[in-house]
Amino acid sequence: MAYDNGKMDRFDLLKGNGQQHPGDLYGNNSLTQFQQSDIPNYWSYAQNFVLGDNMFSSLMGPSFPNHLYTVAAQSGGAINNPRTDRNIGTLHNSAKGWGCDVPNQRVQVQSSDGSTQVQEACFDFQTLADELDAKGYSWRYYAPPRGQGGYIWSSFDAIKHIRFGKDWQYVVPTEQFMSDAASGNLPTVSWIVTPGKVSEHAPASVCVGENWTVQMLNALMQGPAWSSTAVFLTWDDFGGFYDHVAPQQIDGYGLGFRAPLLVISPFAKKRYIDHTQYEYSSMLRFAEDALGLSTLTNRDKGANDMMNAFDFTQSPRAPLVLKQRTCTVAHAYSNPNYDD
Repeated sequence: MAYDNGKMDRFDLLKGNGQQHPGDLYGNNSLTQFQQSDIPNYWSYAQNFVLGDNMFSSLMGPSFPNHLYTVAAQSGGAINNPRTDRNIGTLHNSAKGWGCDVPNQRVQVQSSDGSTQVQEACFDFQTLADELDAKGYSWRYYAPPRGQGGYIWSSFDAIKHIRFGKDWQYVVPTEQFMSDAASGNLPTVSWIVTPGKVSEHAPASVCVGENWTVQMLNALMQGPAWSSTAVFLTWDDFGGFYDHVAPQQIDGYGLGFRAPLLVISPFAKKRYIDHTQYEYSSMLRFAEDALGLSTLTNRDKGANDMMNAFDFTQSPRAPLVLKQRTCTVAHAYSNPNYDD
C-alpha cells in the first residue's frame, strides 16, 4: 500500500499508524522523524564513520523474511511473518520464536512465478554459516534465547539443519557478545540481534535502543578485536516510517524500503556518506569476498559488496567510546506480544 507502484504516497494509510485506529499506540509515527538531538549517539557514529543512505531491506515485507536474508541472501520464498492460527494475524509472542521450534507454524511463501502458498516455517537452505563451516572459519549468532523477548528474530531457528544440528551451539545469548568482545574471543563472523525490549520497534524508546547499541559497541571498541573488525549496523525493515525513495524492484521479492546503515571500523572512511546501493545480502557479499567464499544466491552474487565504505590505506581509526544517556521516555514497550 505504501509503495503504491513507486509513488510512495500511502504510508499514512498503513494499519497501526493511528489514522484508522484512533488512540492506538502508533499515533502518526509514519509521518514523524528523528532529529540529531533525538539520536545523538547514532549521529556521532555517522559523523565519525560511514552513513549509508542507499541501504534497502531485501524484501518488500516484514521481519521474518528480511532476517533470513541476513544469513542466507534469500528467505526460501517466505514473504510474511509466520503464524500459528489464522485468527491471530501477525500478533505473536516474541519469546516463542518463528521457525522450527513451534509446531504447525506456517508462513506465506511466494514462488518465482508469483503464486503463493502456505507451508511450514522451517527451511533447509544453505547459509553463510555453512560456507564458513566448510572453510574452517568460526562464527556465532548472538541472539535472544528461547523464552526471551526477541527470539522471533533468531533466524537460525528457521534453518532445520542448524536448529537441530551441532551448529546450534554457535547460537548464543546476545549478552555473550560483550564478554567475548572484552576477552578477545570473537569469531570471524558475528551476527548480533537485539532483545525485544531494546529493539526500537515502534513505538518503543529509541533512546533505550541506542543505549544498548552503545553498550555493545563500547565493549568491542575497548576490547582487543577492534583493530581488525568491521561492523555493519542496520535495522530489519523500514518500521512504518515514510520515505520518498522508491526501492528498485530487482526480482519478485524486493527490494523493500530503505533502512538505516552505519559502517563502523578502524578502516571505515571518516564522516563519509556512502551512496552505493546496498541491501542485507551486501553484508554477506562483503564476508564472502573478504574470506574467499562462494556466493549463495543471485542476490549476494549481484549485490554491491560494501567495500566503498572503507579505506584500507588509512591509519586505523581510534575507538569512539560513547556515554549512554538518560532516557526520559515514559515507556520502553516491553510487551512480548508484538511484531510488525
